Amino acid sequence: MIICEALSKHYRSSQGDPVRSLDQVSLRVERGEFLVIRGHSGSGKTTLLLTLGAMLHPTGGRVLMDGKDVYEWSRRRRAQFMAQSIGFVFQMFHLIPYLSVLENVLASHVSGPRAASRQKAENLLRDLGLGERLHHYPGQLSAGEKQRAALARAMAPDPVLMLADEPTGNLDPDHSRQVCDHLKRFQEGGGTVIFVTHGDMANAYADRTIKLEKGKLLSKGAPSVDAPC
Repeated sequence: MIICEALSKHYRSSQGDPVRSLDQVSLRVERGEFLVIRGHSGSGKTTLLLTLGAMLHPTGGRVLMDGKDVYEWSRRRRAQFMAQSIGFVFQMFHLIPYLSVLENVLASHVSGPRAASRQKAENLLRDLGLGERLHHYPGQLSAGEKQRAALARAMAPDPVLMLADEPTGNLDPDHSRQVCDHLKRFQEGGGTVIFVTHGDMANAYADRTIKLEKGKLLSKGAPSVDAPC
């Protein structure tokens, strides 16, 4: 379970003016929930995601993971926690261009013997429809294939929390649904998903949808019933 309390993140603009990327955001995310956070560009949703993921220290407030304040931990402990417990999926994929699809997945923090890790990575890629692309390089993949490879890399360490930042932003509707389907399957296996977006593609998969605007949480949402995907 994740709780953020009065979370704020402030910057200075290039002109020196204060910018409130997050402004007193309080939120509770239940274990096993699929939460969608919607907001326009500049609303603070990516800042919120990175802060919840222990990657961006807030200006004020707390982020509690199972009752523990992650920003009271050392950098090393936070890094270990992220590697073992959190999977990140980004809009721009961030695949390593000189590694094959399989090598990209193996480059993540997959525990256990090398042979077992390789077999696990291959099985995961096949499950995501990339069985014939194991030895291809990112430049040889379509946008949908790149996103599924990035998703495999995020899922390989068996995280308990998946953070997805506009993962369907560069995809057509069919490939967007595939990504949403796999994230839903991850949730059904016991994982927690936080999915930030400016659109409504993921609404039908969400247990709850909330809206963020100018760094403020406008609603804590209710379970989505029949929104189209």
